[in-house]
Amino acid sequence: MNARRPPAVVLDAVLVAVALLDMWANVDSDDRTATACALMAALALVLRRRHPLAAFVLALPAPLVTDAVFAAMAALYTLSSLSRHRALLACCALAFAISDFMPWPWTSLEAADLAETYSLVHLTYTLATAAAPVLLGRLVRARRELSLRLTEISETREHEQLLNVQAVLAKERAQLAREMHDVVSHQVSLIAVQAGVLQVGSPDADARAAGTVIRQLSVQTLEELRHMVSVLRASGSRPTELTPQPSLADLHRLIDASGIDSDLHTSLPHGLPPTLQRAVYRTVQEALTNVRKHAPGATATVRIHHHGDTLETTVTNTAPTRPALPLPGTRHGLVGLRQRAELLGGTVTSGPTPDGGYEVRLALPADSLHAH
Repeated sequence: MNARRPPAVVLDAVLVAVALLDMWANVDSDDRTATACALMAALALVLRRRHPLAAFVLALPAPLVTDAVFAAMAALYTLSSLSRHRALLACCALAFAISDFMPWPWTSLEAADLAETYSLVHLTYTLATAAAPVLLGRLVRARRELSLRLTEISETREHEQLLNVQAVLAKERAQLAREMHDVVSHQVSLIAVQAGVLQVGSPDADARAAGTVIRQLSVQTLEELRHMVSVLRASGSRPTELTPQPSLADLHRLIDASGIDSDLHTSLPHGLPPTLQRAVYRTVQEALTNVRKHAPGATATVRIHHHGDTLETTVTNTAPTRPALPLPGTRHGLVGLRQRAELLGGTVTSGPTPDGGYEVRLALPADSLHAH
């Protein structure tokens, strides 16, 4: 968007050359004082970037004793584009105007000459000539600062976009971790339980050996899953949609495949929102998975009902009849259920029952029935 600028050294050399041409055109070579002042002003432009005030001071005598004013104007422009001090710029502009207006030597000036119309016009022209480089320098400085501000704003927006992308990725990782735990852990723990039964109860030695290998692989898979969930998990995110998504129609198949003697009691209306169906399904799935892990031989009862302003889902199991198998856990199951319920304005509670069993209860507000 910006035009490509020539190198600074080249630009400074061009300015010095123009100042020397101005000296050649407006200074009598026989006047050593004027020639020396004009030459010093031209060479002073080399200092204008690092020492702009010194360059202007060195160039100021040239317009006083000669008509060569280009070097002083260039130095004044550079000072104005680099300095913030308005009072200093005003004094420098006034000094340039006086040097350009006053004759040399000053003793040749007569008071009557100042009242002449020519002198007033010349004074006005001199003041305008002094103001032009100052205003141009201020304009260039303002443009440069505006360009820097725009660059900062652009960088800030890019940083915000990066943060937004990272937030989206964090949400996707959270949902992926939840789905991995809900789906993979459910299936692999079921494999481990069935392999344990085969390992203990099969009369065939080869079958028992195969059961041992399957159970060991299942336990290893669950342990690796725990590490993956720990890496992927992020808090405070709203779940993104993944396909395929389970629904209440899959509950019977879930219970039948769980390997647990379970009863399902439900009286829900048709056409519930997918998010609500998924929350109920995952709650039942997690509860049954925990029953298999921690309460072998127990029976479970699943109740899903709508009472007044609350939709309730409870999964209750009896006391275990066999020792629990030492299976690793991700320790994020109930936490994920609570987060999912909180997003719908509900709660998840859990705890032991008086008869030695355990109960998980999901409660969702009635207005979630109409949420999408």
